Amino acid sequence: MATSPSENPTDRLRETVHVDDVPAEEVAPGITRRRLTRSEHARGWLIDFAPGTTWPATDHHEDEERYFVLSGEVVEGPDRYPAGTYVTFHAGSSHRPGSETGASMLGISLLTGPPA
Repeated sequence: MATSPSENPTDRLRETVHVDDVPAEEVAPGITRRRLTRSEHARGWLIDFAPGTTWPATDHHEDEERYFVLSGEVVEGPDRYPAGTYVTFHAGSSHRPGSETGASMLGISLLTGPPA
């Protein structure tokens, strides 16, 4: 993963990446994930859903997870989240996102437990 170089010592506390430089991995047919930067406290990711796809299994959270719907519409059970919606799943929650129309989401998983 390419990060921005810097000569400034304080910039070692910052990491940047362009999402197009991060390889997309297939999670399931029609669903790709880009694993963005990670620290000991959080990890970032970008997920793209093709129309008519659903996450392959229920996602259980020991820690908090948040996402922002960049485009399309994400469906979580009876709830629909259009582009511009910010969703937070608290520790102990479960969900299984999908999309009827196709969608992109940018997310952050907070890491409060021991490293995985």
